[in-house]
Amino acid sequence: MKRLFNRLLPKSWRSTVVTVPVIRLHGTIMSGGQFRQNLSLASTAGLIEKAFSFDAPAVAISINSPGGSPVQSRLIFKRIRDLATEKNKKVLVFVEDVAASGGYMIAVAGDEIFADPSSIVGSIGVVSASFGFPELMKKIGVERRVHTAGQNKAVLDPFKPEKKEDVERLKALQLEVHDTFIELVKDRRGKKLKDDPDLFTGLFWTGKKGLELGLVDALGDMRTVLKTRFGPKTQLRLVTAPRGFLSRFGLFASAKGFSAPDIAAAAASGVVDAAEERALWARFGL
Repeated sequence: MKRLFNRLLPKSWRSTVVTVPVIRLHGTIMSGGQFRQNLSLASTAGLIEKAFSFDAPAVAISINSPGGSPVQSRLIFKRIRDLATEKNKKVLVFVEDVAASGGYMIAVAGDEIFADPSSIVGSIGVVSASFGFPELMKKIGVERRVHTAGQNKAVLDPFKPEKKEDVERLKALQLEVHDTFIELVKDRRGKKLKDDPDLFTGLFWTGKKGLELGLVDALGDMRTVLKTRFGPKTQLRLVTAPRGFLSRFGLFASAKGFSAPDIAAAAASGVVDAAEERALWARFGL
């Protein structure tokens, strides 16, 4: 409405200021717990919806993520694309340190992708990681007891020796997820992608090399690109989630209504999540 009203005014009265909403999608991608905030559809849907409600020519998205859940990555990707189509808006994605694996899956929601020459992009693959403790169990004298209804309910139990058939089943699942990822990237990037045998092997590259491979469209930073495209008076408006008064006090506000066992369980889960998150960032030297 504001843009329509602006067009009706004489040229000398028209505002030349363009406001572009900016979303920051930073962090690992996984369903969030009570005490950790990760990227998921639940944690980002509000921000995305709000950004597309602006009377603006485009939505800018800053991405800094090493990846995580392929499901949450695709759900976020789809929400961005659905709203871009519905609102008829361009999506400009800007990679900061890294947009790899699921982070890159979200990045291809952009009509154009920009990166720093030293950004990390790619890692189009699927990985599953865990630990095995069967020998440790023997050493400390602990017996593992698992009872199931269904012979495959305890596959890949970390406290039991790994079975060949279980690994084969896992790899078959990974291939299906990988194929979905590849199809999505090819659909979005199309002929921009170079015919490189390593493109979908899980390797990752700098933004500079990513430009050569067609993984990104140009090198540049958000402020410079937006002001060059929409004019020097362009304003960047960061879209943030509303915060209640109690949420500013962190743990105490979050823990309200939870019992001591709930808090202890969430804390233990948070330690595991933190280790997984650290491992994802460390893979890219960050």
